[in-house]
Amino acid sequence: MHAAALVMELHLPESGSLKEKRSVIRHLLDTSRRRFSVSASEVDHQDLHQRAALAFAVVAPTAGRVEEVLDRIERFVWSEPRVVVLSSAAR
Repeated sequence: MHAAALVMELHLPESGSLKEKRSVIRHLLDTSRRRFSVSASEVDHQDLHQRAALAFAVVAPTAGRVEEVLDRIERFVWSEPRVVVLSSAAR
């Protein structure tokens, strides 16, 4: 059994309120949970309108599968036009 986490720092340049931010973040988290069967949460910057830190955790039978899932999540977040990825680190 293998486990890993991915933490992504995001900038939401067009978000003018926490409500707008939550809409984007909720979409990313809910879609990731459903599509990739991972645990996902906003882990930092909850009180800032244009900043977010998201964490994704995956458990799989092989290290290759863990890496594949984290890569797919990372590509999914990068494809979201309403966010700018500031950093991304697997742990």
